[in-house]
Amino acid sequence: MTTAPLIGQEKKLFPMDLIPDSYRSQVQVLVERSDFQFKTSTIPKKVKLSSMEKLFDHPRLSAAMWRHCQFTPSFFAFEEAPNTFSINDTKGLTGRLTLLYSVPGHRIYWVQGRAEAGRLKPFAPAVGAQMITSYRYWETEKGFETQLDTWTKLDNALLGFLAQPFRKYVQGRQDEFIGYINSNIALFGESTELNSIEFRDSGLILADPRIQRDFNRLYSKFP
Repeated sequence: MTTAPLIGQEKKLFPMDLIPDSYRSQVQVLVERSDFQFKTSTIPKKVKLSSMEKLFDHPRLSAAMWRHCQFTPSFFAFEEAPNTFSINDTKGLTGRLTLLYSVPGHRIYWVQGRAEAGRLKPFAPAVGAQMITSYRYWETEKGFETQLDTWTKLDNALLGFLAQPFRKYVQGRQDEFIGYINSNIALFGESTELNSIEFRDSGLILADPRIQRDFNRLYSKFP
């Protein structure tokens, strides 16, 4: 995975024209006043683009599959409204993701997150953040590849200022997290291609009729 900071005029590359009018002013402020801006490219994974699209479109189902695989951290996803869902790892990390734009191969998310005191690092204070992520992905001979451009603003202006000298640390933690999430989602995406029965019989899927309905609809060979 490779990463480079976005500086100077690269800010203008943000596709503001793709953002709905109701969110555009908020997104504009976030991009222009962001504390950190990074570009991340993840390592190719051997999973089909169509499988990943299914999982991106059904976060509740994806979260159940994640918990079934017993990855760490384990988190829950809840649909709050169309195109908006929240995540919670029950250990002090929460977030709300709103899908602002979506076409095959490109999604833009507005992320609002909070880490309680000590969640990210021992003795670290509680911190809230907002992030705009332009997420592009495609399929090549090497597999499923992604590129993310992110603009992040910490809710605490002083903390954002103090964190500037630690850009490499913040960048490294973001890269590590994005790479880990991408790798694991691709892993169970590949697993569904090879053996969907493993997930069909999972208690986590059977326990929620909505998840079970989504699973049956996506993997129609199981009525």
